[in-house]
Amino acid sequence: MEATRTFDILQRGIEIYNGRTVLAGKQNGEWIEYDIHAYAENTNNLSYGLLALGLKKGDKVATVSNNRPEWNFVDMAVSQTGMVHVPIYSTISNDEYKHILRHSESKILFVENRALYEKLQPIVAEIPEIIGIYTFQKSEELPFWEDIASNGKSVADQYKTVLEKIKESVNPSDIASIIYTSGTTGLSKGVMLSHENFLSNVIATSPRLPLAAGDKTLSFLPLCHVLERMVNYIFQYTGMTIYYAESMATIGDNVRELKVQAFCAVPRVLETVYNKIIAKGKDLTGIKKQIFFWAVYLGLHFELNGKNGWFYRIQLNIARKLVFSKWLEALGGNMKLIVSGGAALQPRLARVFWAAGIPVLEGYGLTETSPVISVNHFQEPNSVKFGSVGPILENINVVIAEDGEILMKGPSLMKGYYKDPELTSQAIDEDGWFHTGDIGRIDDNRFLVITDRKKEIFKMSSGKYIAPQVIENKVKESFFIEQAMIVGENEKFVSALISPNFSFLHDWCSRHKVHFENNKELILKSEVIARYQREINTINKQLGEFEQIKRFRLVEEQWSSQTGELSPTLKLRRKILYDRYEPILEEIFGHQKNGEVRGI
Repeated sequence: MEATRTFDILQRGIEIYNGRTVLAGKQNGEWIEYDIHAYAENTNNLSYGLLALGLKKGDKVATVSNNRPEWNFVDMAVSQTGMVHVPIYSTISNDEYKHILRHSESKILFVENRALYEKLQPIVAEIPEIIGIYTFQKSEELPFWEDIASNGKSVADQYKTVLEKIKESVNPSDIASIIYTSGTTGLSKGVMLSHENFLSNVIATSPRLPLAAGDKTLSFLPLCHVLERMVNYIFQYTGMTIYYAESMATIGDNVRELKVQAFCAVPRVLETVYNKIIAKGKDLTGIKKQIFFWAVYLGLHFELNGKNGWFYRIQLNIARKLVFSKWLEALGGNMKLIVSGGAALQPRLARVFWAAGIPVLEGYGLTETSPVISVNHFQEPNSVKFGSVGPILENINVVIAEDGEILMKGPSLMKGYYKDPELTSQAIDEDGWFHTGDIGRIDDNRFLVITDRKKEIFKMSSGKYIAPQVIENKVKESFFIEQAMIVGENEKFVSALISPNFSFLHDWCSRHKVHFENNKELILKSEVIARYQREINTINKQLGEFEQIKRFRLVEEQWSSQTGELSPTLKLRRKILYDRYEPILEEIFGHQKNGEVRGI
């Protein structure tokens, strides 16, 4: 059947799944699986229950949860009742929770567990419009999602006709979801996405992924993030089984156990996988270690379409047999592809994974574009290019503005920002072009290349422009560096704040007999600073003279979304970092406050 509303994916699934599992989550060490009929039954009962509570078409339903089958029951129930799903990250501040729940006018809230219930209950108590909070994990005396579904089942006869009429009335242009994007400063804004926005992206993107009904995938990126959500729809649209990871810590175990064919990741996950593999290689000795790093070196120079030549191909076959086969085995042995999005992927990682026989397909998009604008794929010849985010989707138009900004039009473009027509008009011009805020170019008349964020490019006092993300990605290629922020706006030179990869650094200190009591002491050790200077010297050789990092400072903190330095999609929150490390920045550039130079 043709899918034009997100809940049509569920109806389509009844035709294509043939009794196979659609969704699965682990409870008490066992996978709890739902076939298409159980999925539909839970969705329908929840729909009846929501209607019985007095909710109606257009009302907002919020979720704060990790990935689990029940999230989908809510998503589809909300969709087919014409309501609007407001998915929220579980790692945001209380102020953000208050803002989103109030601004969205949510009427009911589903949360993961007791901990989130107790955290959000005082906030919800201040918002009289919210009629209740329900948990996905059963906990004594707390309202449970199945309470609504059970009641819905008992009153099904009363609401079946009502539901069918609502489903018929839902238009593809109706809002299906409001997704709040964190941005890098200020309170988040609500992106209104319609059924058509999502479905147009699903239908345009799915043919580019070599997946088939019966394939399995592991889902671990938050479903409240637009990429994982849209890919989640693609997997169901294709007829795949989706297993939801127990936690971020169990991803490796789950992948090996399930032997999945695909998963979606952000570059940081792939960087972590690669670094762990390399760390194991460093523990090898003798000829095994030599063979391991010969294979890695070979992989880092991999080119597509046989451009390396016949002799390289012979060497690669040997490397795959001796080394890379173990990489594939560590990912379950059946991996067809990994989809990468959310941030720029280092080309070296793409090369080495492809060399290992694990294709990584990098794409690009924004919450406002539902999200995919372009993606590398190998369903057609010459449709992958390292360093690019792939060919632009056929149903999307992209132009590059005079200042290099990427502009986009297409059916996946949002309806606007909720309750903010002024902000909407700033993002979408009079001719209907959405201004992405990203700087890029189109190579070979088809491959989109992203170079930086428009707002993040800064000018030095010399008048030279610096694209910090490009340099930051090069810096993060070092095993010693977890995160880095390039600074130097209106200054004479470029500098860097570096959050070390403390796990790798601790191992290095152990091998080199560098003693320390804590990270605060460690980052001031002369041997450590000298080792990082060597890393910076290597990186500087790849940069233009005015881009080179003249000074750097190590910080003792590991940056994360939980501690606020990174957004939920692991992008740098530059304003927060600038404010937090203001004394260090003053010291780097020699600025003074109250007549004194402030040091680290």
